Amino acid sequence: MPRMSQVVSIAHLTDVHLGPIDGFHARYWNLKRGAGYINWVRTRRDGHRREVLDRIVADMRAHRPDHIAVTGDLANIGLPQEHAGALAWLEGLGTPDRVTVVPGNHDIYSTIGRDAGTRRWARYMTSDAEGSQYDSGDDFPFVRLAGKVALIGVNSSVPTPVLLAYGRVGTGQLDRLDDVLRRLGDAGLFRLVLIHHPPLSGLANAARGLRDAKALEAVLARAGAELVIHGHNHRNMFAWHRHASGRMAIIGAPSASQAVQHGAEPPARYNIYRIDPAARAFELTGRGLAEDNGEVVELERQTVSLSAE
Repeated sequence: MPRMSQVVSIAHLTDVHLGPIDGFHARYWNLKRGAGYINWVRTRRDGHRREVLDRIVADMRAHRPDHIAVTGDLANIGLPQEHAGALAWLEGLGTPDRVTVVPGNHDIYSTIGRDAGTRRWARYMTSDAEGSQYDSGDDFPFVRLAGKVALIGVNSSVPTPVLLAYGRVGTGQLDRLDDVLRRLGDAGLFRLVLIHHPPLSGLANAARGLRDAKALEAVLARAGAELVIHGHNHRNMFAWHRHASGRMAIIGAPSASQAVQHGAEPPARYNIYRIDPAARAFELTGRGLAEDNGEVVELERQTVSLSAE
């Protein structure tokens, strides 16, 4: 796809799982966090490596995207000190006008009392001046504009019981999302939805999927969108979903910090979308580790047309 002035490039990182886990004080101990901490120490700590994430980010910066989208799981067991560390990482990644984030289930993991939690990241997950004319006035969904591309941030993450990682968008947010997507569509903007959990039923099992996936599917089908990006499954995923005026692409990315293959989860990857709103098309380039602890290389490149059947 030729690069023209209207093309907007969006880099997508997800599930960075920043370590180490600090600040696990007695006041935050519970069964959920205890199990999560054990899982981190036994199976995840050696897999999610900051040096791998740093290489991914350096490679991404070399490609100079117009905007960076991060779809959650910056933390591991949702501790205040993890949230503060994630804010520092976001500030190093870029300014709030160039970086957008939505929370993941590991960010909103369990109760933390009156602590600000992920609200520390508010500057990175609120509507900008141009997008505010389309938002609902609530925290989520929020809207940011990058040229003719509208980034719509949706929160699917809620505290869950031990051994569960499901999500829920909620009736109120779904109603607001329906209205926001319709107004953005009427304005002729390319609608890029950011969410942590896979947005369609069947893309994750009951313990990990969206509890109201069917309702979200219905909103997307009625109101429409062009592209939905997500994380959560730590795998490369691609699906289609129909709406009234065509179809939308649903794309998930692996963890951006995974040093080695972990079961079905590949080593680290990120995606770059070069979006041409007028053509209703984008070029998807996947870059990451082709082998355990390898160098960052191009893994995939394809042009996706939303008009084709």
